[in-house]
Order: sequence, then structure tokens, then C-alpha cells
Amino acid sequence: VPRAGRREWIGLAVLLLACLVYAMDLTVLQLALPQLSEDLEPSSVQLLWIADIYGFMVAGALIIMGTLGDRVGRRRMLLIGAAAFALASLFAAFSTSAEMLIAARALLGIAGATVAPSTLSLIRNMFLDDHQRTFAIGLWITAYSLGGAVGPLLGGLLLEFFWWGSVFLLALPVMALLLVLGPLLLPEFSDPKAGRPDLLSAALSLVAVLAIVYGLKQVAQDGLEWVPIAAVAGGLAVGYAFVRRQGRLADPLIDLSLFRRPTFSASLAVYTLGILVFFAAFFFIYQYLQLVLDLSPLMAGVWTLPSFGAFIVGSMLAPALVRRVRPAFIMAPGLVIGALGFLLLTQVQADAGLPVLVSATAIASLGMAPLFTLTNDLIIGCAPPEKAGAASAISETGAELGGALSIALLGTLGTAVYRTQVDDGIPAGVPAEEADAARDTIGGAVAVGEQLPQPLATQVLEAAREAFTQGLQAAALVSAVIAAATAAVAALGLRHLRARREPAPAPAQMGGACAPAVAEPQG
Repeated sequence: VPRAGRREWIGLAVLLLACLVYAMDLTVLQLALPQLSEDLEPSSVQLLWIADIYGFMVAGALIIMGTLGDRVGRRRMLLIGAAAFALASLFAAFSTSAEMLIAARALLGIAGATVAPSTLSLIRNMFLDDHQRTFAIGLWITAYSLGGAVGPLLGGLLLEFFWWGSVFLLALPVMALLLVLGPLLLPEFSDPKAGRPDLLSAALSLVAVLAIVYGLKQVAQDGLEWVPIAAVAGGLAVGYAFVRRQGRLADPLIDLSLFRRPTFSASLAVYTLGILVFFAAFFFIYQYLQLVLDLSPLMAGVWTLPSFGAFIVGSMLAPALVRRVRPAFIMAPGLVIGALGFLLLTQVQADAGLPVLVSATAIASLGMAPLFTLTNDLIIGCAPPEKAGAASAISETGAELGGALSIALLGTLGTAVYRTQVDDGIPAGVPAEEADAARDTIGGAVAVGEQLPQPLATQVLEAAREAFTQGLQAAALVSAVIAAATAAVAALGLRHLRARREPAPAPAQMGGACAPAVAEPQG
């Protein structure tokens, strides 16, 4: 098998920059919301859509963009997405109304949906050697982690000197570099046998994913109301229709035979469950740092750096470990270490929890990081080369659904514990409207505390911070249980894969089975 040379590694560096910007756009806006709110004066509903529409559109468009990349060319799809991302970033930066910014964020999401499947499927083409590909995917995972870490830091720095729209301009130089170097460094690949994309299938996949993700996130916000439940039920129904249609088409949008490959299905399940466990932790942690410990957004970002650093170390250890140890025996112990980190997180207190929190998140990140590298490697390695874009899109859609489920399940649990515990701590002298706001969220309690006289403000804040910490502890405990259960799934579902001591056989030598990133036993 030919090994990648200097051109491929430089091309990978360009791809990683695009991934970093994509991840930054998921987090960088949070710091700009106060300035943005003052300038554009959005309603509360508009503010939610400004924050959420990017993630919604990414989730809904992933399958479409990944499959289109297989058909029209992965490099071409990535470059089109990069140009659209740059234009939408300009549109967002200079928005003059809430409606204009929502539209810009939606366009950014559609353009961003080209990045993950195109970059991962291009890695599949550029790095044919199994060891090199695993290392490249470790770097790919690291780029996303780094983007999530530096997004708040760079955003906070820009907001010290410029207006809120400046956070969107971070994407422009990177996308310009991709547009210049991409045609020179990146190979083109498309499925020569692909037919025309089925537009009805594309519409069904978009509606199904958007409805499910929207419903799950609304459950976390509003509880089990009929609107989010109807959205999830409708999305599942549309998803069923999508699957049935794929089975009847001669050239389906998604090849369902991928799911009949045990390595593909088990890896996808472990990846989605890993995202579910991991995502909720940071949903609570950022709020804890800012609203319980009263740190600035910039300092909150600084104190999350150890966990991101541990995640990067774990991601880069995976390629070396898989040479000596079966992937199941890397992932399962890693998930157990992650569970121990979440158990440590249950010891965080409202008044002095920073050292425990930093240690717990670093342990969890270090343990779970190899899972994300190895599952992605197995998912794209198991798919035929011409279906790598669709496989990558399925993987990323699983991640989006895992994140939405995380907020819906663990976010709802933490919120329920908060509302139950905070009620007894609100003193009788607090007006009814302010008391209701404090009972709803810790953010509401902090806002109420700024308006109340002493000592009522202190009592409300102490009750809210203690209640939120108990909610975090409950969510961390459930995360530990799910991580331990996922360890069992990884150990059982992927136990047939060997350590990669020798190069994996070519697909033709494996009788049409998976062409895995890690060699499977023969016969």
C-alpha cells in the first residue's frame, strides 16, 4: 500500500484548519451574545434561533452534503462549502437585524455541513496506509477539540477591541487559504458509478434530522411538552419513510448495506453513545464556571484548557496503542476511566469546586478521547472508498444526534434537579415573578439576584448555586453509568478486531467484507 508523502501531509494541515474554524463557529458566538443583544435587540425566541440555527442546519444537511461529495467530487464539495462559508461569515459579521443574522447563521450551517464529511472522506483517499490514516484521523479529531477550546479565547480577545461581528471574520483567512491551496494539494475523488441524487430522499433526511434534533433540544428547554414530543415523533416517522425509500431505490442516498457490517454498526453506536456522555458534561461545566463560581467567560475558557489538552493527548495516543492492543481493549478501559472522571465530578461543591472540576474533566477527556479517533477510523475504513463521504456523514449525524440526546436526557435531568432543589431556598420576601424566574434556570436566578436588595439577593444566589451544583452532580452520575455501559458495548461489539501489528489486507483479499482500518480475523 503506498504511503502518503509531503504533499498529503501539507494537504491534511489545510483540511485541519477548516475543521478548526468549523468547530470554533459552534462556540465563539456564545461570548458575543450580550453585545449582539444590545445592538440588534432580538426577542428571546430570536436569540435562541441565533444561537441554535447553525447546529440545526449542520445536523440536517450532513447526509445530503456527504452523499453529494461522493457524487460530484469531495474536493469540489469542500471548496464550494469553503466559499459559501466565507460569504456567509461576511453576511453574519455585518448583519443589521436579528432576522438577517439568523439567515446568515443558517447559511453558515449548510456550508459547514460540507466540512466534516468532505475532510474525513478525503483523508480516506489521501492516506491509504492504515497506520498513517489512524494518525491523520487523530489529528482530525484534535482539530475539532482545539477549535472548541480556542474559540471562546479568540472570541473573547476580539470582543475586547472590536464589535460582536468580528468573531465571524476569523473564518475568512482560513477559508481563503483552503480555496487557494485546496486545488493544488487535495486529490479529487467521486464515485464513477453514482447516479443522480434523489431529491425526495434528500428532503426526507433533512426533515427527519431537523425535527428530531429540534424536538430533543426543546425537551431540554421546556420539558415533555406536546410540541417537542410531536417533533420527535414526526421526525422518526419521516426517518422511517426515508429508510424504506432507500431500500427501494437502485441508487439510494444512503447505502443501507453499510449497517449490515458489524464493525460499522458497532463503531457508530459506540461513537454516538460516547458523544452523548461527553457533550452533557461541558453543557453544565461552562454554566458552573460562570454562574456558580462567577468567572468571566474568558477565565471559564482558560480553566477548560486542561481538559482539552488531555483530550488531545488521548487522541494522539490512540494510533500508537492500536499497534499493540485490540481497539475494543483501548476503548472499553478508556470509557471506564471516563466513568471514573464523571464519578469524581459528582464531588464538585458550590463554594470550592474548581480543582475537583478541572481534575475530573481532564481524567474523563483523557480516557474517552481514543474512542473518537478509533471509531471514526473504523467507520470510514469499513465503508467502500466510493461510499466514504456517505459513511462520514452518517458518523457526523450520529454525533449530532448524540449531542441532542445528551442535552435532552442529561440536560433535562440536571434542570429537573435544579428546579426541585432551588424551591426551598428562595426566601419568602422575593416577589412572585422574580421567584419564578429564579426557579426556572440558574441564569434567571443570577439576573434576579442583581435586582434584589441584600440579603435577599445573597440567599437566592446561594440557593440557586447549590441547586445547580446538585443538578450537575446528578448528570455526572448518570454519565458515569452510561460510560460504563458503553464500555461493555465496545468490548462486546468490537472484540473481533485485532491489534494492527501487520498491514491490513486489501479489500479484494477480504472477500467483500469490511475494509477496516484495523485488521479483522479471517475466516
